[in-house]
Amino acid sequence: MSAPDRTAAGSNQILFTPYRGGNVSLPNRLVMAPMTRERAPGGLLGDESIAYYKRRAEAGMGLIITEGTWIDHPVASHRKSAPRFYGEDALAQWRRVADAVHEAGAKIMPQLWHVGTGRGTGEHGFNPQLAAMGPSGIAFSKIGIENAQQLYSPMTDNDIQSCIEAFGEAAQSAHRLGFDGIELHAAHGYLIDQFFWKVTNRRTDSYNGSVRDRTRFAVEIVRQCRRKTHPQFPISLRFSQWKPVDYGATIADNPFELQEFLEPLVEAGVDIFHCSTRRYWQPAFEGNELTLAGWTKKISGKTTMAVGSVGLDKEHQTSLVERKQGYVTQTAPIDRLLDLLEREEFDLIAVGRAVLADPAWPRKIREDAWSDLVPYSTAIRDIMY
Repeated sequence: MSAPDRTAAGSNQILFTPYRGGNVSLPNRLVMAPMTRERAPGGLLGDESIAYYKRRAEAGMGLIITEGTWIDHPVASHRKSAPRFYGEDALAQWRRVADAVHEAGAKIMPQLWHVGTGRGTGEHGFNPQLAAMGPSGIAFSKIGIENAQQLYSPMTDNDIQSCIEAFGEAAQSAHRLGFDGIELHAAHGYLIDQFFWKVTNRRTDSYNGSVRDRTRFAVEIVRQCRRKTHPQFPISLRFSQWKPVDYGATIADNPFELQEFLEPLVEAGVDIFHCSTRRYWQPAFEGNELTLAGWTKKISGKTTMAVGSVGLDKEHQTSLVERKQGYVTQTAPIDRLLDLLEREEFDLIAVGRAVLADPAWPRKIREDAWSDLVPYSTAIRDIMY
């Protein structure tokens, strides 16, 4: 792994130093975080979406991680308006996205997605006649430590195998189309994360038990993706402690459990750990100032990416009332980010809402054009440009 340029210590330029680590090679440390846009009728991207990704690449993002894309599994989706990563019509459009981003000088990975029981009734997704599925059938919308309910059937061995194969097929398509890797969406209470979290995983077989046992599903997906691509094809895995229905949720209560969680995923072949937090700077565990990304890098030795409220003064989903009524999130300094990068606590930083609001965010940061930054608002969230 290459260290940041010490001559640029404390300056914005540290964000723009190249990164080399293992299978990962990027022009700088800035990553566009995956953000669902729901601008793909029938799961098919249009020209507007291609231009959307290209603009952010042109402005200086080193890596684009696409919005979540459906794998080819009958009950993967809960929205037909989110893009699919299967079918020649959809893949042809994704090839155009990859070509446009490469032309602009950035790299790109699709995020591969299955929502599990987050699908609910499935009425807005593909195959609405089919029921949602999860490791133990615990409903995403009903999750809570005290009131988790089993509303759907637990996944059978055949269900598990079909999902693993679908992730592998999507990875193979990404490799064939010229993408620079893939990201597995294993965070935020979706299918892979439902295996990680003891609240939603109540199985009595080898997919549950210890923290390590609960990684088995993800491990088998990673291995299948590796078999379907190439030994040097980068695989990123996004994980989170928090869930949208429980911000205090954990899959690892301390560094020892985090090690038990990470080790089998490293052994399986994960190249990048994308550590999703609501505030990138917050300590992960009591009694130590290291962030989740910091602990992950220390334990795994792998390329590690932080994310969470970069450049903004409010975290994501501060208040559902505010979101419904409309609000503006003001721009904020990134001094803490620069300090953590300088200390090599993590390697990469993913930027979400700030670059959604302002496609030119990387260029403006590089040029110290702070007064020109566009604040994020719910009005901006609901358009694409």
